[in-house]
Amino acid sequence: MNFASGIPYILLQFLFLGLCSCLDTISISQSIRDGDVLVSNGETFALGFFSPGRSNYRYVGIWYHKIPEQMVVWVANRNNPINGTSGFLSVDTQGNLVLLFDNNDQTVPVWSTNSSSLPTNEYSVAQLLDSGNLVLFQNESKKILWQSFDYPTNTMISNMKLGFDGRAGLNWFLTSWNSEDDPRIGNYTLRINPAGLPQLILYKGQVPWWRAGHWNGIRLSGVPGSSMDSRDDSIFVYNDNEISIMWSMYNISIFSAIVVDESGVVQRYIWYQQERGWKQFTSSSAEPCDQYGYCGAFGLCGPNNTTQFECTCFPGFEPKSPSEWNSRDATHGCARKPGSLICSKGEGFVKLENVKAPDTSKVVVISGLSLEACKKECLRSCNCMAYASANISAGGSGCITWQGNLMDTRIFSGAGQDLYIRVDERELAQYAKKSKGFLATKTFRAIMVVNGVLILFSIGFFVCWFAERKRQGQRKLFLDANITSEKSPKEKLEESRTHPDLPFFDIRTLSSATDNFSATNMLGQGGFGSVYKGQLVNGQEIAVKRLSKHSGQGMHEFMNEVTVIAKLQHRNLVRLLGCCIHKEEKMLIYEYLPNKSLDHFIFDVTRRAHLDWSKPFEIVCGIARGMLYLHQDSRLKIIHRDLKASNVLLDASMNPKISDFGMAKMFGEDQIQANTKRVVGTYGYMSPEYAMLGLYSTKSEVFSFGVLLLEIISGRKNIGCVNGSHFPNLIGHVWELWNDGRVLDIVDPALCQAFSTDEVSRCIHIGLLCVQEAATQRPTMSDVIFMLANETPLPPPNTPAFTFHYADSSKSISGAVSWNRVSITALEAR
Repeated sequence: MNFASGIPYILLQFLFLGLCSCLDTISISQSIRDGDVLVSNGETFALGFFSPGRSNYRYVGIWYHKIPEQMVVWVANRNNPINGTSGFLSVDTQGNLVLLFDNNDQTVPVWSTNSSSLPTNEYSVAQLLDSGNLVLFQNESKKILWQSFDYPTNTMISNMKLGFDGRAGLNWFLTSWNSEDDPRIGNYTLRINPAGLPQLILYKGQVPWWRAGHWNGIRLSGVPGSSMDSRDDSIFVYNDNEISIMWSMYNISIFSAIVVDESGVVQRYIWYQQERGWKQFTSSSAEPCDQYGYCGAFGLCGPNNTTQFECTCFPGFEPKSPSEWNSRDATHGCARKPGSLICSKGEGFVKLENVKAPDTSKVVVISGLSLEACKKECLRSCNCMAYASANISAGGSGCITWQGNLMDTRIFSGAGQDLYIRVDERELAQYAKKSKGFLATKTFRAIMVVNGVLILFSIGFFVCWFAERKRQGQRKLFLDANITSEKSPKEKLEESRTHPDLPFFDIRTLSSATDNFSATNMLGQGGFGSVYKGQLVNGQEIAVKRLSKHSGQGMHEFMNEVTVIAKLQHRNLVRLLGCCIHKEEKMLIYEYLPNKSLDHFIFDVTRRAHLDWSKPFEIVCGIARGMLYLHQDSRLKIIHRDLKASNVLLDASMNPKISDFGMAKMFGEDQIQANTKRVVGTYGYMSPEYAMLGLYSTKSEVFSFGVLLLEIISGRKNIGCVNGSHFPNLIGHVWELWNDGRVLDIVDPALCQAFSTDEVSRCIHIGLLCVQEAATQRPTMSDVIFMLANETPLPPPNTPAFTFHYADSSKSISGAVSWNRVSITALEAR
């Protein structure tokens, strides 16, 4: 087809000329030819023509722009190369992104997005985003028509997904190149298998080649190194509509990629700027045990040993083909020992520790079942071969039982999970005898060591005993958050016990560190008491929260905060260093955060003027990750109940850290909602179902996050009137502007010179979704993080809560209404 002919096309050229003149877009009037390079706005990624390896063919691809070693992360025409340099990429009159090349006097199409046709008088634009996503969207409505993230090739980068989306009909998976010189689809595919308990598997053709395993709540069970400590944040979605895994880097300046190479190896790379090179973190071919089913059915693969075969059989099993086994060939695996009596009296289970659980594609999954109940459930079925506990979904747990062959099981050193193998009475007795013999030998050796140090220990004990007695009354920490409020402080003190992990600070240490709680060291104060800056003798800076004797945050809240936050570890949660109890004094010691709380910045004109849009957006994302950890990924499911700007602290790099867990509540693993007669929190941040009915859940916390998001964008408090608005709060005002098509009017003027219109509009849209009146319509924090990181279409928001307005807007608001901007300490139900 020849796009250069016809008067209508010429008119369109003039019509759109200059509308998309930026260097990161392609339009009907602005194409790129071989030799041109499209660069994303932040210069992170580039798009252009390239020839891989020794090939002379030309392809359109996306690669990291700032890295000298070209790593191509996406290829458009991987199966349709161009021979020569006459190719060009453009947008056609139907709104599709098309790749063409000139062949003599003809323009030959090579590749197209094949998205739906555009409405009348609309045109589309393709833009390369700083995330590496190439997005095709309608220019006026901004509706996304197509995006490269939905069609991965051999590489997965931050904020991409692998899995399924049933609503959109999308299937995200990686396929290897044919060779290092040929990007055509190769033999290996990395995809999520949704059968049984979903797991990530690398296939060679249709045959499993390597298994990354199922999501265990922290990482993929078959890749111990997949949870990269503080560098990234992995998100696993598992519901009726979607099964997917995605990760995002905490530091956007760190580049990371997962690549399925042409030899069938899955590798994760991280670019280190100082060393100017890629480093490999995890690999799917580190040892023979990584090969799927290396030891066959009921075989257990262990670390390589030069004197022994890597494979052993499960307890109660023996090699199916001893001759092949002796030749180090475990293809046929293992079988039950002759005479085994399964499903009979006296049978039981042998525990295998630190293993990669067998293939879960044919398991039975039961949610909300304890490990002991799981054992009983397995014994009821004669076909049940093994069981294990599992994280079934976000914030939930349950039981997996295997029926049939157990494939692809291996031992990890210091990682993995416990697997319980069914054995008969005879085998169970033999294992019990071996365990006793092992313990007896171990005990004999231990006795020799213990006797050698017993005298020294005794002497040391008596020396320390007298000093310990002096401090014994002060080392009691309040841990039982469910002690009834009728008990006196003295009774509570008697029932308290020492926390095993949390240090106890002496009052003299804290007094010295804070210069006797000098007013010059005071960081702030409120109804709970005062916070002081201090410095320990080792130079460490601390913040001491000294609870007032008359504080509404009393014994219950103090015990709750110690119990909850001592067990939480996340970069977006404030770190509790210890506590102190001295007579009637109660103090909590935190890490010192020099930039105080978020409200000091967003509600202060001078301070917020120093923040461009990128920093508030990073703060929003950090708060969202912290909330997701509380709701889904922590050992305890936590509902904070008082999320607000003053309870978000900022470190030296302006990274947000959620604080003040005095009001927090712990949920059971399968608990969704709870009711309380003691409503606590802050007006303006509480959801309607919580403020009026005492019902709190993760969705009530999403409401608080939505309010906070709108406050950050607008620089205004929710409780407070906006000039010219019919509504007494920020939510109502934003909703009014949304319906009028003027929602950007709410944006803080300090951001007007630096923010991205699309990104801010999207954040306001997300904020309105979070504050919808019906809790069931609000997104989860997992959904929020995905929406913040991706440019996918968002559903329209429904009416928010608390959108009542004044009947006569001409009347002065001041004097008619008085809003109390303080926290509720307790509202007792009558």
